[in-house]
Amino acid sequence: MTQTDQPGGFPGLQDPHVVLRRHVEDLSTRFAGMVNPETVERMVFESYAGLGRTARVTTHLPVLTCRFATERLTALAQAKGVLAKEAPEVLFVCVQNAGRSQLAAAIVEHLSEGRVHVRSAGSMPADEVDPVVLEVLSARGMTATDAFPKPLTDDVVQAADVVITMGCGDACPVYPGKRYLDWDVADPAGRESAQVEAIAVDVETRVRGLLAELGA
Repeated sequence: MTQTDQPGGFPGLQDPHVVLRRHVEDLSTRFAGMVNPETVERMVFESYAGLGRTARVTTHLPVLTCRFATERLTALAQAKGVLAKEAPEVLFVCVQNAGRSQLAAAIVEHLSEGRVHVRSAGSMPADEVDPVVLEVLSARGMTATDAFPKPLTDDVVQAADVVITMGCGDACPVYPGKRYLDWDVADPAGRESAQVEAIAVDVETRVRGLLAELGA
């Protein structure tokens, strides 16, 4: 078999389904007693399919799938009450999970210094995080270089203590006992650095208020 004949459309690389099977085995061990192996398998392959719908470059998709599935399985275990939360959980949701929600998540992570756990997702995720958003965050000494747009799933909503929507309308499922906020924040898509920085200032002001409320 030549490199171009490698299965799964990954020239010169291992069949992604082999990698995914390895992730299933590893995550089944990691979440043993919390999530059954069948659910782990379903979530891994479901996550792979979800991310694959918008991915332009699939080379690293199995690795991103493992990270995404790990977050989802953690959220599921927390929602079931079989995995303790080490910090309040905040979920930011926008349409593409490429701008506003990524800004907010990075700012929470930076300012809370681990005292708040943050996730982000999109109702219609883009294929990459807005490069200008990454540029602005980097200039502020914050990193989101390993961030990637993720589809919104029920498990992360159920695990959240606070769900903050940012222009995604009614896409976010509503569960009783959750605190929901809607932040009217400008969309950074297509804007220049100075404009995105102004949006980041707005988001940071809101984040500081939220962290004060959470005691973080």
